[in-house]
Amino acid sequence: MKKIQMVDLKGQYEVIKDEVNASISNVLETSAFINGPEVHAFQKELEDYLMVKHVIPCANGTDALQIAMMGLGLKPGDEVITADFTFAATVEVIALLQLTPVLVDVEPDSFNIDPVALEKAITPKTKAIVPVHLFGQCANMDAVLDIAEKHKLFVIEDNAQAIGADYTFKNGKKLKAGAMGHVAATSFFPSKNLGCYGDGGAIFTNDDELAHTLRGIVNHGMYERYHHDVVGVNSRLDSIQAAVLRSKLSRLDGYNASRRAAARKYSKAFEGNKNILVPQMANSCKEICETCDCHVFHQYTLRILNGQRDELVKHLAEKQIPCGVYYPIPLHRQKAYLDERYDEKDFSVTNQLVKEVISLPMHTELDDEQIDFITGTINKFIGG
Repeated sequence: MKKIQMVDLKGQYEVIKDEVNASISNVLETSAFINGPEVHAFQKELEDYLMVKHVIPCANGTDALQIAMMGLGLKPGDEVITADFTFAATVEVIALLQLTPVLVDVEPDSFNIDPVALEKAITPKTKAIVPVHLFGQCANMDAVLDIAEKHKLFVIEDNAQAIGADYTFKNGKKLKAGAMGHVAATSFFPSKNLGCYGDGGAIFTNDDELAHTLRGIVNHGMYERYHHDVVGVNSRLDSIQAAVLRSKLSRLDGYNASRRAAARKYSKAFEGNKNILVPQMANSCKEICETCDCHVFHQYTLRILNGQRDELVKHLAEKQIPCGVYYPIPLHRQKAYLDERYDEKDFSVTNQLVKEVISLPMHTELDDEQIDFITGTINKFIGG
């Protein structure tokens, strides 16, 4: 059996090596390193894939979130509501812009923002909601968009983990993750479902005026060289990374299908183990289906229900099986984001999840032998 990787970037590269190398060589030969033809081509191809009017590439996913908020004109002191159970970048940019982060609990099945907790947290100072499509599955966007419309709030989708995922609304309409809110942000960090070979990110919107503003912000506030019309930053996707992403974008649906196939095998192996809760499908999806992209499994995350999660992490390390705990500490308990307004009873789900979750290897190169070894090891250790 080949060595098990949490993310097998080398194995994925070997399959697309010739195409990627040729694309990178072309960038080197043309020397169009910044804002070159590869960037423009990738932008257009991603717009077509997501069916959004505007994709604005930038340097990384954190910048994408920050620039999205800057583009909406949010002011210091404005409150922005997001999920407590997510990576810190989501709340980091809120605080960095001197906005006020408001953290709320998540749903126990999808791990995504709880609409009931969301609406309860709204005050006259609330200006925006950031639903995080965690681990590859969309938040309940029917509820989020209804709440936003009712209270006249912006919706900023954090789509760093769910690119390619579909969301089917209750009326039957289907949209891609990142194409539903006023604006969305994504990351092309190498381990993402669509990852480059360095840092990269992008912002999506269907709003022409907002897109114009965002294009200025990413380039020092310039639309014309040395004319600074808005306060901006330096955040651009370079041409080499765009070339890599173009090669992968054409394969993204296949990559996501491979991840779902691995997830189905994982879940099948854990059937009947009462101490293990496999990922749950939410919203319009009730199972891991072969024909839809309702979950793209950026992570395959179990809940270990018998209190042995930490012991399992150690056991897997001994067996040379990588795993991850995403996330071990709720954001509301992080030193940087402590707020005396928070009440622990309002975070009961998150506080439980951080004790139970464990993410298993998940990537496009997983094979049956590896999955059998991983699941067999876990089932043997976690009786049930």
